[in-house]
Amino acid sequence: MSTETKAPIVSKQLLFPFIIITSLFALWGIANDLTNPMVSAFKKVMPELSNLQASLVQSAFYFGYFFMALPAALFIRKYSYKSGIILGLTLYAIGAFMFYPAAAFEDFNFFLISLWVITCGLSFLETTANPLILALGDKRTATQRLNLAQAFNPVGSLTGMVIAQVFVLSALRSDDYTTEAYNALESAELAAIRENDLSVISFPYIALGVLVLAIMAIIIFTKIPKTPQEDKMSLSNSFKKLFANKNYLGGVVAQAACVGSQIMCWTFIFQYVDNLNATNGMDITATHYNIAAMILFLSGRWIGTGLMRKMNPSKVLAIFGFSGAVCAVGAILLTGIAGLISLVAISIFMSIMFPTIYGIALKDMGDEAKIGSAGLVMAIVGGAFMPPIQASILDMGGDGFNDVTFLGYIPEVNFSFILPMFCLAVVGFYGYRTIQKVKTV
Repeated sequence: MSTETKAPIVSKQLLFPFIIITSLFALWGIANDLTNPMVSAFKKVMPELSNLQASLVQSAFYFGYFFMALPAALFIRKYSYKSGIILGLTLYAIGAFMFYPAAAFEDFNFFLISLWVITCGLSFLETTANPLILALGDKRTATQRLNLAQAFNPVGSLTGMVIAQVFVLSALRSDDYTTEAYNALESAELAAIRENDLSVISFPYIALGVLVLAIMAIIIFTKIPKTPQEDKMSLSNSFKKLFANKNYLGGVVAQAACVGSQIMCWTFIFQYVDNLNATNGMDITATHYNIAAMILFLSGRWIGTGLMRKMNPSKVLAIFGFSGAVCAVGAILLTGIAGLISLVAISIFMSIMFPTIYGIALKDMGDEAKIGSAGLVMAIVGGAFMPPIQASILDMGGDGFNDVTFLGYIPEVNFSFILPMFCLAVVGFYGYRTIQKVKTV
């Protein structure tokens, strides 16, 4: 009687290259969650910005993924994964260093361009690293392996949050004033505060650029193993196969919804807390709760990876998606600290979504996986489009967060989380619909 050998998630022979590539997941996690609080930071430093205008920080940041993902895939297809990684890190560093002239010119649009260049680089990294991790081992454990690698992304995210709180938000002089007091200052004092605060915002990005160059130097001298060669097909045939693959197309939609929900929850928690502080007389620091959310997110990645050793990944995705939607309902309907706890709890359920959708959508693909990977990275544009829509809800009655109420007691900031609720339900439905497609774990 023969027994099937259980495939390891990562073999000993590929452990070191796996670690090297996994370090990139933490690197873009830092950029993502250093940027999320910047919507609130720019609104404080530049009070003339509306909530919608300030949310363009996220639009600029995540639109870079959409713009560069396909060119990145074509570049990698022609050259190599390593070349894609090096080019991505180069763009990342250039965008980070552009924060210095942006602060000098005190130009909000210049900051937006800098963020866009950073994410053009991140698009190369994500288009490269995700399929590379899938290929570094047995196909049966590909989704688990990607979840394991992605578990280090929240480590970078936590680092980005701490940097944002310690070196940016707590150091902003404009945050020491109410909006009325800030606008009443003399023009010379206003100019000095703005110059100081924009320098505070730019410093972590410049330091991050130095770190990126150091990591790039290490990767240049590191041998990245070649992935198994698949039969080459023409670009047109790749697109034909992808557009005929309903499982893949559903994955692109689910990925856009997944990223949109993440960015909305981690961005507008600051406005959610500001409203609690203003209306309930609380003194809550939003970053502390955002860090708690990221700890839950990290824990969820480990829990989810473990569950997938025993359960169908699609079933896990469905459970997590619908559970996250229920928590979003709590964030909308519950008042006070209970609503905030519900909002934070969403993160544990969002944890496994991105890599699991990625693994399910690219399952059993050959050479078209490189172009398919680009489509899934382009779907990150959900993080560009969704926050401005949520910000528009916040602007319905004015610049405040409680100008309009729904059902007689729900502030507009709470009601705005109906968008993440819908997105999480979409992800849950995709998981449910693909349970029969993904039978192996």
